[in-house]
Amino acid sequence: MLIIDKTKMLTYLLLFTLFFSGTACKEDSAGEDIDEPDEVTLSIDQDSYDFSADGGSDKILITSNAKWKLTYESDAFCKPTIQSAIGDADVTINATANETTAARSMVMTLTSEGAEDVAISISQAAGEGEPVDPIEPEGPDYVDPDNTDMRDLTSIQLSQLMGIGWNLGNSMEAINAGSTPPTGSETTWGNPVVTKELIDAVKAAGFNTIRVPVSWSHMLSDQSTYKIKTEWLQRVEEVANYALDNEMYVVINVHWDGGWMDHPFYSEQDAINEKLAAFWKQIAVYFRDYDDHLLFAGSNEVRNEANYNAPTAEEAEVQNSFNQTFLTTVRATGGRNTYRHLIVQGFNTNIDHTVNELTIPDDETEDRMMVEVHYYDPYNFSLDENAASGKPLWGEPYKDQTGYVDTWGQEDWVEEQFGKMKTNFVDKGYPVLLGEYGALWRDVSGISDPNYPSQSEHDESRKYYLNYVTKAALDNGIIPVYWDNGHTGNNGFALFNRSSTEVSNQSALDGIISAGEE
Repeated sequence: MLIIDKTKMLTYLLLFTLFFSGTACKEDSAGEDIDEPDEVTLSIDQDSYDFSADGGSDKILITSNAKWKLTYESDAFCKPTIQSAIGDADVTINATANETTAARSMVMTLTSEGAEDVAISISQAAGEGEPVDPIEPEGPDYVDPDNTDMRDLTSIQLSQLMGIGWNLGNSMEAINAGSTPPTGSETTWGNPVVTKELIDAVKAAGFNTIRVPVSWSHMLSDQSTYKIKTEWLQRVEEVANYALDNEMYVVINVHWDGGWMDHPFYSEQDAINEKLAAFWKQIAVYFRDYDDHLLFAGSNEVRNEANYNAPTAEEAEVQNSFNQTFLTTVRATGGRNTYRHLIVQGFNTNIDHTVNELTIPDDETEDRMMVEVHYYDPYNFSLDENAASGKPLWGEPYKDQTGYVDTWGQEDWVEEQFGKMKTNFVDKGYPVLLGEYGALWRDVSGISDPNYPSQSEHDESRKYYLNYVTKAALDNGIIPVYWDNGHTGNNGFALFNRSSTEVSNQSALDGIISAGEE
C-alpha cells in the first residue's frame, strides 16, 4: 500500500509553486538551487497560547512565502509537530502536563531569513504536583529548640546593635528569569564574583550590617520539588561568612527571584505559599546552627506586578499570608531558629501600604520579629535616570533652585514617613529594617543647560540627602541599609569598586557613615 506523508507532500507542492512564482534563486549549503522570494513575508494568526495544567494541543497558522523555522529551548514543555518548513502551514503545538505546583511559561520564536522574528508566548497553569510536607515536631527535619549563643535580646535590643547597613545588590540575586527554567549566576548582572576582600572593605568603611539579596529559582536541582542545589546553599553561606567573620550582622532573603511572588491573588496563593515554604524549609535547616548575627527576611518588594498602586483587600490578604508562611516554616525547623530574629515585609515594602495593610504574623516566640520597608522618595531625585525630568538637587539648602528640586519628598516628608513607622511598629516592639534606600549618582557633565546644577552641587546635595535619611532612620529606631548595586557610573548606586574593593564614591560614603557619628 502506498502511504503518502501529507507534510512532505505539502512541502513539495509549496516548492513547486514558489519555483514558478518569479522568485530569485540562490544556492543552499549543499550547492543545490532553491527559490527565494524578492520580499519575505512571515506572520501568524495569534501570538499567545494558554494551556491548562493537563496540557494539550493547539494550532499556529503560519503565513509565509519562504523557508521558516520554529526555535525553542530543548527542555521546553511545549513543542511543535513541525519545526521547519516552507510557505503557509498549520502547525500543531503540544504541551505536556504540568506536574509542578507553579505556573510556567516559555517563548517559541518563528524565524525566516529576511523577515523580522515573531515571538509566540506560551503559558500553562499550575498543576497539583507533589505536596511539600510541612515540618512537624518530632519529624525528620525538626530538632528541639536550642538557644545556645542566641542572646537574650529582644528584636528592639538587637536592632540597636546593628548600626548602619549596606546591600550586596545585583550579585547573589542575579537571575535570567526569561529562560525556562531560570538561569544565572552572581555575575549575570555585570558584577564580579563576591570576595572576602570586598566585604572586609565594607566593614572597614564603617558598616555593621550586610543585607544579601538572594535568588533561588535558578539554582534548583529539581524544579518540581523546588530542591535547591547544595552548592548554591554553600556559596550563599560562604558569602554570609565573609561578613559574620567580621562580627557583622547578616540578612539573607528570598529576593525578587524572577517575580514569582508578584501575583498576590487567591488563585495563586496556595501555589506560591507552597514554593515559599519549600525554599524556607531548606534555607532554615541549612543555616539553623548560626547564632543571632544571622537574620532571615521572608521576601522583598512583593506587589501586584501590574502596578504600584495601593493593594486591594485580596492582594493585601494574600501577601500577608506569605509572611505567615515564612515565619511558620522557619520556626518549625526548631533549633536556634526557634529564637532567630525574623523580618517580614509590608506590601511592596512601601511605608504607607505597610502602615495600612500589614498584619503581624502569629509567632509563638516573643520579641523576635522585625518589619521591613524601603525608601526612595522623591522618585525624581532618587531613581529617575532621565536627566531632563530628574531633579538633581534635594533639601533645604537648595530650595531656591526652582525646577531642580522636587516640591515634595523633602525633609518634612522623611520625618513624617519614618515617624509613622516608629509609632506603628517600633513603639510597639517591632523594630524596622529600612532594607533599601538611596539615590543614584548623576554625571551632569554633559548637560548643555547653562543653569543646570554643577557636578559639585549634585554631589553635595546627594551627600546631604544620604546623611539626612540615614540619621532620621536611626533617630526613629530604624536600621538603615543603603542600596548598592555595584554600578559606579552614571545613574549608579555604588560606594565601592567591587573589582578593586576601593571606595568609589567617598562623598556619598561620608554622608552615610557620618550620620551614625552625629
